[in-house]
Amino acid sequence: MTLDSPFRLVDLDREAPVRADAKDRVLVGVAAEPVDAGPEFDVLLTGVAAPPRPWVGCADLDAVAQRLAAVVAAQPAASVALTQVLRMGGHVTPPERLVLESLAYSVLQSGAGFRAWLASARPRTPRPAAEPVRLRRDGDRLSITFDRPWVHNAFDAGTRDALCEALHVAVADPSIAHVDLYGSGAAFCSGGDLAEFGTSRDPAQAHLLRVRRSPAALLQECGPRVTAHLHGACVGAGIELAALAGRVLAAPDTVIRLPEVGMGLIPGAGGTASLPVRIGRERTAYLALSGDTLSAAEALGWGLVDEVDEITVAGVPSPPATATGTPSATASDAPSSSDATAAGR
Repeated sequence: MTLDSPFRLVDLDREAPVRADAKDRVLVGVAAEPVDAGPEFDVLLTGVAAPPRPWVGCADLDAVAQRLAAVVAAQPAASVALTQVLRMGGHVTPPERLVLESLAYSVLQSGAGFRAWLASARPRTPRPAAEPVRLRRDGDRLSITFDRPWVHNAFDAGTRDALCEALHVAVADPSIAHVDLYGSGAAFCSGGDLAEFGTSRDPAQAHLLRVRRSPAALLQECGPRVTAHLHGACVGAGIELAALAGRVLAAPDTVIRLPEVGMGLIPGAGGTASLPVRIGRERTAYLALSGDTLSAAEALGWGLVDEVDEITVAGVPSPPATATGTPSATASDAPSSSDATAAGR
């Protein structure tokens, strides 16, 4: 069965704000200038530059609205699941938001949208690292560095497990007052490793593993002590995890994107729990539905990052001991939790 597009657009300059139940649709409001639209809308678009939250400023309202409609028509199940998870997230505790996200993500792994994307994706060869995450302790400061620069620090199973181990140290040791999260090479983290997608056939088991081995859950515990130092690509997991840090610094070249809906999924590394705290659920929905890139300056204006400045990466990147050939585009735009089983890949 193919779902009709659940997209609904309301011109708030001509129509009264919607007060009806919209659980089964993506509700987008547009207005020349921000108005009191009420809480029912998933995305609010306006022609005003740099509008207040929850609005998103657009130079061409019609073009952006049509693009969102096309995304929802192409991936209706993922689009509706995204907005449902974001709406419900405001009514549960932070740890429960991660479980809710994982449940929806697991359902979508079996969906036609993800299967179609998977069938169209070109095969990729895994390129793991012997030490995907490096630790350095200096007094009361712990530095954690993603170290797979040959794939722009794509988030694979080994990276996830190593990051969990590092964060367990921070959670367990109260003498660690500061935790710095870095990425070596040209990018902080370019998202889940596409080489692992489609390698699991059991979404139910994937959900159990995802909630048991969750860097996001650990960051919820130690986040106030964490500073994320972003640069280059921060895609999918790269921004979903960073947004849980108490402080987020971004280099001027930082670019942020949530591409999962276009793949038939939703953010799965904690993004539906972390980003709404910083930018609200409406702007989170816009980023995920549109797949648009957010610059460092725009992220600062939205409150997704706290400061834009040059980033000095701690330590020297280690060589790719298990990598050969030229850098791969494996990690340019993948979803988040990236265990081949835990993410259902």
